[in-house]
Amino acid sequence: MIRVLLADDQTLVRAGFRSILGSEDDIEIAAEAPDGAEAVRRAAELRPDVVLMDIRMPNLDGLEATRRIATDPKLAAVKVIILTTFDLDDYVYAALRAGASGFLVKDTEPTELIHAVRVVARGDALLAPAITRRLIAEFAGRADRPQPHPRLNSLTDREREVLTLVARGLSNDEIAARLVLSPATAKTHVSRIMSKLAVRDRAQLVVLAYESALITPGWLE
Repeated sequence: MIRVLLADDQTLVRAGFRSILGSEDDIEIAAEAPDGAEAVRRAAELRPDVVLMDIRMPNLDGLEATRRIATDPKLAAVKVIILTTFDLDDYVYAALRAGASGFLVKDTEPTELIHAVRVVARGDALLAPAITRRLIAEFAGRADRPQPHPRLNSLTDREREVLTLVARGLSNDEIAARLVLSPATAKTHVSRIMSKLAVRDRAQLVVLAYESALITPGWLE
């Protein structure tokens, strides 16, 4: 069963998400939070699988709430999906840097919301290749000046190659085809890279790769 925490200051929005997600046999709503501070408290108390986190909330905004959850070792298994009003909201890149596993637009279709929760719950990032390319292209110029990540030295040449392809928005299947590998081998490479770089998920690999200057906006075809 996938346990979800709903964090949004609008009661009607939470009610809508509860109605959609609660109707699924494999999803249950663990709790609701009207602000970021309460979201952090409930996440620590209940340790849900997924938090649907609005960005603009009173007391503590969604970015800081996400950062606190993502940096708490006891909450390593808790994944955050950021809710935005616009699909390229100025906050999205910052949300990924804060530790979010992906983002959704608030008016997303119910089937997409359900799919998103399941994807993130199983440990994948909610970043389709097209969205990854758009995010990096849109926000790359707003990031801090890229600095090499010290753990990059632990990667093999093949792992560095795989990381670059992940950061360019390729799926495991696409990476496998590009490098003439099996999809299982590509997935193994990605898992090892995440372990070596001590990141939570694929979304964080994308951020780290850009900030380490492994990719630049010009590489995004």
